[in-house]
Amino acid sequence: MKKALTILSLALLGNASAATITVWTHFGGPEQAWLKDQAQAFEKKTGNRVQLVNVPFEQIPDKFIQSAPKGQGPDLLVTQPQDRIGQYAAAGVIEPMDKYVVSRSDFDKTALGAMTYKGKLFGLPMFAEAVGVIYNKKLVPNAPANWPEFLKVAQANTGNGKFGYLEDLSEAYQNYGVISAYGGYVFKNNGGTLNVKDVGLNNAGAVKASGFLNDLRYKYNLVPEGVTSDAAKSAFLDGRLAMFLTGPWNMGDIKKAGLSYGIMPFPTPPGASGKWSPFVGVQGTMLSAYSKNKAAAAQFAKQLSTSDAQVSFNKAGGRIPVSLAARTKLKSDPVVAGFGKTISMGTPMPNVPEMSAVWGPWTNAIAQSVQKPNPDYKQILDKAVQEINSNIK
Repeated sequence: MKKALTILSLALLGNASAATITVWTHFGGPEQAWLKDQAQAFEKKTGNRVQLVNVPFEQIPDKFIQSAPKGQGPDLLVTQPQDRIGQYAAAGVIEPMDKYVVSRSDFDKTALGAMTYKGKLFGLPMFAEAVGVIYNKKLVPNAPANWPEFLKVAQANTGNGKFGYLEDLSEAYQNYGVISAYGGYVFKNNGGTLNVKDVGLNNAGAVKASGFLNDLRYKYNLVPEGVTSDAAKSAFLDGRLAMFLTGPWNMGDIKKAGLSYGIMPFPTPPGASGKWSPFVGVQGTMLSAYSKNKAAAAQFAKQLSTSDAQVSFNKAGGRIPVSLAARTKLKSDPVVAGFGKTISMGTPMPNVPEMSAVWGPWTNAIAQSVQKPNPDYKQILDKAVQEINSNIK
């Protein structure tokens, strides 16, 4: 009898200590099913319960900031992009996760950098994206190794209704890799902390970068006026385009087209001081500062970022994992291998709230820089940075 009571008491204690964590997610379809499977596995392993709540992606920021301080929000967000971190940290609604993450060796360093704000890790990365050059293997059997080879291949495939290389030259996000290669930057990165008072979009490197983008149109005659990302994609799907700058978001249509393709980084541009380093967007799990079950929520977050979980997540929705072990397991997948490489060599898109002041003026400046041959790049960029600084102040 005494033994039976002891067992019953232990069972009751076990139930009493079990936590229920609320997870807000915007996932749908196969990715939602994957998350449910992960929650069930977590419950079986730990005894804790996971309550999944679907919230539309665009509604999460406002709802989270308003509800968290009232104790009505989630314990964990699955997932949010890194450019929300600054906003959430300023509002005091997310908790640094440094103390919950003992080892970081399996994470892509670029992805960890994206989730770091003012020197603290505010989220566990789960997947990432960056642009790369998709090439049609029928037209380009082997990836060009450098800029001279790239230019030769591109020009050889240009003419008679066909194109060697296309992209939207007016897109700031897509062309950051070139700007970075020449030494331009948005905000100066000082050991993981971005100095929003130091904008490098009009420095000597940024001016050279604008000149190179202009050359792609008017000197090398590769990218005609008016080419949009959709127009470039259409030409690629039709087999009329050899090489195309884009991201993982277009791979579904490219696979459906049945094209034999490869993925490579853009080569180091001529006269650049560094390698091409594109913007990297990362999404990850974020822990509520108001959670009453932080340890359990962090444990679930860590499970979602393990290599095995990321492999199955990739199988569910095609996202590019940030676990290096997961990428190794998926190395036969050209999308993971190709974009995994460009992500690792990329630069995290700034996660500070001040980035919202940058996009408008910067995009306008990039577009102006390719509207006619050899405009005054310095004047255009100076005006943009003046507006950016004014917006930030």
